[in-house]
Amino acid sequence: MTPKIEFGAITDEFSPDLEAALAAMKAIGMTNAELRVVDGKNIIALTDDEVRRAAGLVRAAGMKIISLSSPVLKCVLPGGPDVDTRFQQDVFNAVYNYDDQDRLFDRAVAIAKLSGARIIRVFSYWRTVEPERTWDAVAKHLLKLAGVAAKEGLTVGLENEHACNVATSSEAARMLAMADHPNIKLVWDPANALCAGEASPYPDGYRQLPVNRIGHVHAKDCHMEGHKPVWGPLGTRHVDWKGQIQALRDDGYAGAVNLETHWPGPDGDKMRASTICGWNLRGLVSL
Repeated sequence: MTPKIEFGAITDEFSPDLEAALAAMKAIGMTNAELRVVDGKNIIALTDDEVRRAAGLVRAAGMKIISLSSPVLKCVLPGGPDVDTRFQQDVFNAVYNYDDQDRLFDRAVAIAKLSGARIIRVFSYWRTVEPERTWDAVAKHLLKLAGVAAKEGLTVGLENEHACNVATSSEAARMLAMADHPNIKLVWDPANALCAGEASPYPDGYRQLPVNRIGHVHAKDCHMEGHKPVWGPLGTRHVDWKGQIQALRDDGYAGAVNLETHWPGPDGDKMRASTICGWNLRGLVSL
């Protein structure tokens, strides 16, 4: 199976131990790493020396750091509508408030420069009961971050996240139009769109997106029971990953597809879960 699209993973989906995660990823043939939690610390909290160590381990494994999965804009928007409590808020050892966000992004830029990452993933504030009322504020903040990123040749990667105000494909398309900047791209996550209530992230949702604004893709799979996602092996649930990846290839997508397992795995063994999903992803990107 020869991959036709570059693929990798968020390392802590395999293990919080970076060396263990990289060994498993390398065995699958992954070529890039995305950092979120390293040795129990969110990437944004790592010291310069810890970042250098992590980058060295990734290089030694024959991979590169493609993206930082930062927590930027995973917070409550002051003065916004009430937060929608139906959605689980995953923070990955990073709890910050609105006033911290620009400082966090500046630190993410510094970490990107140290590690060689080109994409800094961000969000759109915790999802409210009236998401559209937050969009002007979201767009304004994204454009501000893009101005900072542009000076360093970095990309602000807005992820559509079901617990945030930009969750579905239609919301992502609208936000990309409002925050129209060459350094703002979408981190497209079809499963997150499904969790937010989108019945068909692919093909229907994907076809609403400006494909040239997709800068990165996250891969995981689930089915829904009410508002609760039930995660499972990649390619076996309700996201048409075979069709989605083929469409990305047909549309000239030049970025990577990175595993974000979420499935706890057999008997709660996350390493095994991510290994299964990693091989499934390798098969999908090799078709």
